[in-house]
Amino acid sequence: MMNPDLLLVEAWEQPDGANAPSVGPAAAVVNEIDQARADEYALLAALLIRPPSSDLLANLARLHFNPETPIGRAHSRLAQAAASCAPEAVCREFSDLFIGVGRGELLPYASYYLTGFLNERPLARLRADMARLGLERPEGNCEPEDHLASLCEMMSGFACKRFPISDSEEQDFFERHVEPWAGRFFSDLERAGAAEFYRSVGALGRLFIDIETDAFAMEARQTA
Repeated sequence: MMNPDLLLVEAWEQPDGANAPSVGPAAAVVNEIDQARADEYALLAALLIRPPSSDLLANLARLHFNPETPIGRAHSRLAQAAASCAPEAVCREFSDLFIGVGRGELLPYASYYLTGFLNERPLARLRADMARLGLERPEGNCEPEDHLASLCEMMSGFACKRFPISDSEEQDFFERHVEPWAGRFFSDLERAGAAEFYRSVGALGRLFIDIETDAFAMEARQTA
């Protein structure tokens, strides 16, 4: 379903499970495109939940992508940003963007983007869908489930069949919980005053969400 240019040549750090829901084992075979989608979501989750380590920045800086496609150019700009930014500076940037004194410049939560307030109805709807799909938040995680890093981790799990749901359920989850606001968040991140390294993350995320939106819409038309 996704552009083959998304296929990644090295593995990045995965989130350590602090925000990843748990679910039963999967047995489905994953094709290259869905694995690439899973990797992309996992990368975005890793970059949104905590500052990237020096190892992750070094891995990103070594990546090379096709400059003739929009997604390839977005990956190349991310690699260039990773090569030019010191880990300490990126850590301070992450704090300014997402933590701050009292709050950061951006709040990466569905409830906030869709209602203007935290812990509102979008979070309740997400929790209901998670329960229906057999997903649950691990003990010890205090972040609301509608943090975009958690949603990206769930989408990664769907794409690689780690969380075994049907294709229609995956599309429904994306259209209910990701599509309505994630692109707007990434656009805000791209333009944020504190963003330097994260400007390239915003650009990549915005483009990737657009591609996912178009791909799901195309698949829906083909199956209609």
